[in-house]
Amino acid sequence: MEWGFILAGLFVGIMVGMTGVGGGSLMTPILIFGFSIQPAIAVGTDLLFAAITKSGGIWAYWRHGVVQWKVVWKLAVGSIPATLLTLWMMNLTGMHEGEHSEIITKALGIALILTSSALLLKGWIGRLLRAQEGHPVVNALYKLRQDEGHKAMFTVATGAGLGIMVTISSVGAGALGAVILLFLYPRMKGVEIVATDIAHAVPLTFVAGLGHSAVGTVDWSLLLYLLAGSLPGIVIGSHLGVRISDQLMRPLLAVILVLVGIKCLF
Repeated sequence: MEWGFILAGLFVGIMVGMTGVGGGSLMTPILIFGFSIQPAIAVGTDLLFAAITKSGGIWAYWRHGVVQWKVVWKLAVGSIPATLLTLWMMNLTGMHEGEHSEIITKALGIALILTSSALLLKGWIGRLLRAQEGHPVVNALYKLRQDEGHKAMFTVATGAGLGIMVTISSVGAGALGAVILLFLYPRMKGVEIVATDIAHAVPLTFVAGLGHSAVGTVDWSLLLYLLAGSLPGIVIGSHLGVRISDQLMRPLLAVILVLVGIKCLF
């Protein structure tokens, strides 16, 4: 079984290294359906797994000065309180006793489908908005992001939504966060979107993971086995990523996620 966990970590690490997405999206379903881990423990363990695996990215991006810390702060103002409140509610109603297994599985399915949609439709949504300039709905959306006050409030609300989703399912901080940032902050470069998204996702998953640990839904030995595979996997994946087309990998990952999401729902 230990080798199975290490190989699972290796696979997910390679996928994250190649695509930048897939930590929570892949690992939690693998633990639940592949290893029959209780959903709450799978989510809690995966949150710390994702935080540790991606933490090196913050340092690398910080050195290059591409993290937009003001945006990270606004997201965190919404996400951290929402995470703590969600953890408190789940613990109050029996999360550590396995009471929320069905809720977690359903939430995971919805989050996976949303994440896969974000991966597949990110470019299409941008082109659609540009093509429909002048439409009242599109004008309202553009007006939202042009008003700094409204944009700040929406960024905080986005953080809160991500905090709830990530705490319940361990999914959503990556692809969904990036898509929303891409719309709200069109002047940010692609690398700044990725860097800012990671800079917010790592502390969010870390806080949520520690919260799960406090109520007993983190398996520490399992976490060590997963990290033993994922850390070298990320190095391998980063080398493969420069050789394999992103246009091939992201749709493939999106299809896998939507299929797993459907399985979670049904």
